[in-house]
Amino acid sequence: MFLTSIEYLLVFILSVNIIYLLIFSIASHCSPKNQEIRVNVLNRIVILIPAYKEDQVIMECVNSCLTQDYPKEKYDIIVISDQMQDITISTLEALPLKLIKVFFKDSTKAKALNYAMDEIGDNYDIAIILDADNVVDSEFLSHINTSMNQQGVEVVQAHRTAKNQNTKLAILDAISEEINNSIFRLGHSNVGLSAALIGSGMAFKYELLKKELHLINAIGGFDRALELTLIKKKKKITYLPATYVWDEKIQNHHNFSQQRKRWLSAQLHYLGLSLKDIPKAIQEKNWDLCDKIFQQMSLPRVLLLGITFLIAIGMSFFTWETSIKWWVLFIALNISLYVAIPKQMLTSKLASAVLILPLSFMLMFLNLFKLKNANKKFIHTSHGIK
Repeated sequence: MFLTSIEYLLVFILSVNIIYLLIFSIASHCSPKNQEIRVNVLNRIVILIPAYKEDQVIMECVNSCLTQDYPKEKYDIIVISDQMQDITISTLEALPLKLIKVFFKDSTKAKALNYAMDEIGDNYDIAIILDADNVVDSEFLSHINTSMNQQGVEVVQAHRTAKNQNTKLAILDAISEEINNSIFRLGHSNVGLSAALIGSGMAFKYELLKKELHLINAIGGFDRALELTLIKKKKKITYLPATYVWDEKIQNHHNFSQQRKRWLSAQLHYLGLSLKDIPKAIQEKNWDLCDKIFQQMSLPRVLLLGITFLIAIGMSFFTWETSIKWWVLFIALNISLYVAIPKQMLTSKLASAVLILPLSFMLMFLNLFKLKNANKKFIHTSHGIK
């Protein structure tokens, strides 16, 4: 009786997670709502690029920002250099941008951005945050400017996508990001909910970002902290599926493990902080906040896949009848993920990348036992390294 109760509790928990993914995966194929566009004012834009030991990738990012078709006098590039090499600093200083050097004992993205925004003043309408490994096309600022001229738009998330698929892990990471884009951004936007922030390729009304950023001192999960802060104040996050930011994908298992440990730690940390907000969110009908809190409760997809599959296999050895519901859940989960993958990524490369899912599951599972104090220290993921 006890084991049966445990099984049905697990079925309920996993079913809720899977149904949620399936609903928004399907919603990503619905038609988005049209937004009212105001006069296309040319706003003053600042691009903020925090760069912690990013010597190998920063120049590609900067060069893509320098070649925008947006009027040169209407935007500035700010690179926030933290512990980069002298030769990189010298190269950056020769370019038409502003270099701000910071020296933090404990480096964080929030510290770097807050410091930079205090330094540069308030002569901007829009602030864009890019990571040092990001690359944008020449129309990026024009797209952001047009979007921010839409009625009521204060925060936008661009479509971050892979700039490299040179290893099986990079392919898997690229597909994972596109699934996130379909479910947590496009699917949500299509039904009128806020899209999820992703840490870079984000644009904000300048005054809003400066005000809210000062409330954030996150070590890990900077994007989660900012997202929750904005949504508590009922700020809608708009998704731009046709405005691309190319981002370097994880290429080796060490960086994968480090990155996912940081994500898991941040998820649990902000779940603990946000649970108390549930009654108020329901009372105020802040469905965006309710949705974001549920996302903090949700199992990561790799763990969800692994756990559901292992239980289905295990149950099959006992009684086939008992295992049927688990195989139904596993199939439903796979359908939800398949529907969320862009058609152009359904190739033989995907099939080969799926072969490393068991190892990815093991790394994620082991990370569950390494989370103590992980959100209290900065975990850096190296870029430009295979």
